[in-house]
Amino acid sequence: MANSYEDRILRVLTYIHDHPAGDLSLDALSDVAAMSRFHWHRVFRAITGETCAQAVRRIRLHRAACWLVQTDRSVAEIASAVGYPNLNSFVRAFSQAYSTSPAAFRKSGRWLVLNRKLRIGEYPMHPVTTRTEPARRVIALAHKGDYAEIGNKFEAFGALCESRNLWSQLGPVIGVYLDSPDDVSQDQLRSYAGAEFKGGDTPEGMEDVQIPGGKTAILTYKGPYSGLHAAYHTLFGNWLPESGEEPADQPCYEIYLNDPRNTAPEELLTEICLPLK
Repeated sequence: MANSYEDRILRVLTYIHDHPAGDLSLDALSDVAAMSRFHWHRVFRAITGETCAQAVRRIRLHRAACWLVQTDRSVAEIASAVGYPNLNSFVRAFSQAYSTSPAAFRKSGRWLVLNRKLRIGEYPMHPVTTRTEPARRVIALAHKGDYAEIGNKFEAFGALCESRNLWSQLGPVIGVYLDSPDDVSQDQLRSYAGAEFKGGDTPEGMEDVQIPGGKTAILTYKGPYSGLHAAYHTLFGNWLPESGEEPADQPCYEIYLNDPRNTAPEELLTEICLPLK
C-alpha cells in the first residue's frame, strides 16, 4: 500500500518537472495520481510537507530562475514555458519568491553563466576553507543528465523519506556530482540526490554512495541554486590555483544546509566540497 502511494507521489513530481507549462491544477494532478481530488490533496501534503500548489509554484519558479541566467530566452518566453502565459503574473510571482524582478535577477546573475573571457581573480568571490570531512554513507537516487534538472530526484528522494519515515536516520542532504560539465556532454552527466544515512539496510529503490572523507576544500555559497554552477568556477578558477592544494581523484559533492521548501532562495546555504590529496 505504501509503495502505491509512493509511486503516485513520484509520478506526480516527475510530471510537474516534465510539464511546467502544462495543466498542473489539483484536478489534473489528481488524475495523474489516479486518486480523488479531495484525498489526493491530503496525501500529497502529508507525504511531501507541501500542498500541490506550493510545490508547483516552487518548481516552476526554480526552472525559471535557471533559464534566466543560463539561456538567452526572453522573460516572456520563460514565463510561458513555466506556465505563466500572463507576463505580469509571472513577474509578480517571481519577484515575491526571489525578492527581485526577473529582469534584475537576470542582470545580476549574468555571471552565473561561464564567461570564457574570465580569468583567475575575476570570478565572483565566496568564502573557502579547508577541513577534515568524515567518511559518509549516502543513500540516494541516481540522476543522468543536466545537473540543473537534478531537483526532480531530490523531490522524489524527499517524498520517499517522508513516506518511509527515514528522516530520523538521515544526516545532511547531499548531492554527489561524478562528472565535470565542461568535459562531459550535458545528457551524459551522472549525479546522485540523497542524504547521509545512519541506518542499516539500503532502502528499496535507492543506491549506496560512499564518500571517503579526508581533507576537503569547502566553498560556502549563499543564494539560489541557479548560481551553484558559477560558484564552482570560483573554487577552481580563484581558490585552487592560489591554494597550493591538489584535488583528489574523487567527485565533488554538495551539502545543503537548509530546506528550499521553507527558505527564501537568497538565504539558501550550500557547501561545495572538493576532496583534496
